[in-house]
Amino acid sequence: MDGTMVDNMMVHHRAWQHKLNELGLPMSIPEVKAQIHGINEEILERLFGDRFTPEQRQRISWEKEAAYREIFLPELRLLPGLSVFLEKIKTAGIPMAIGTAAPTENVDFVLDNLNLRHYFTGIFDAKSVSRGKPDPEIFEKAAASMGLSTAECLIFEDSVTGAEAARRADARAVIVTTTHAQEEFAHFNHIIRFIEHFEGLELDFIF
Repeated sequence: MDGTMVDNMMVHHRAWQHKLNELGLPMSIPEVKAQIHGINEEILERLFGDRFTPEQRQRISWEKEAAYREIFLPELRLLPGLSVFLEKIKTAGIPMAIGTAAPTENVDFVLDNLNLRHYFTGIFDAKSVSRGKPDPEIFEKAAASMGLSTAECLIFEDSVTGAEAARRADARAVIVTTTHAQEEFAHFNHIIRFIEHFEGLELDFIF
């Protein structure tokens, strides 16, 4: 969802940069892009070890996400061409599901403000899994909600970590280059296409 349906990753990066600075761990935006990926509580544990209790990690995560939603709401919109592309997929009878590392509140924020829930058979977020990306658990659950194996799915991703999760799921992937440059994915061989947005995108490459 983040970075593939809405171009919000830079907002996330800025919110993380602000929160980490408050916590005494200043990072540049390139450092945030390189190191901050996955489920929030896992990120905080990876960066700070046992400095924070699980309850404190949850509170810090909630504060960061609340700041993100406040910053992003005036800019909230789908990537160019995605509304048309979603309609093409729905009309073709192709099932869709969401598997995202975002917390439930952010998923609700995007899907409800943009009225998107009716497109998706299953919606899975950070609370749906015990292991975040690059573990493929989130994609396995999304595929199962459609009655499919992950190998039968095409996964749209924007991050290197997400691409690795798709590889581990034995799925083909399309990379949306909102967050990372194409060159950063050079070591993957399961990526069938790179796109900047969905304008003019047809369904022929899916089959």
